[in-house]
Amino acid sequence: MSITQQYLLDTYRSRQHGEPVPPAPGRHDRRLVRELRVQRQFQAVLAGRPAQGRMREAMVRLLHGRRRQVGC
Repeated sequence: MSITQQYLLDTYRSRQHGEPVPPAPGRHDRRLVRELRVQRQFQAVLAGRPAQGRMREAMVRLLHGRRRQVGC
C-alpha cells in the first residue's frame, strides 16, 4: 500500500468516526527539517562546537581528500 492510499484510507476512517482528518503526507516536512537543523545547532553550541558551517567544512574536507587520493 502506498502512502497516498494509506492517507486516503485514514481520511475515510476519520470521517466515518467523526474525527479530524489527518494532515496530508509531506505537509510539514519543511518545518520538521528546520526544527532538526535548529536542534542540531543548539546541541553543537552546548558541546562547545561551532554551530554553523560544519557541513560545508566537512564537505570541503571530503572533496579535498578525494582529490588527493585520485591524484596519487
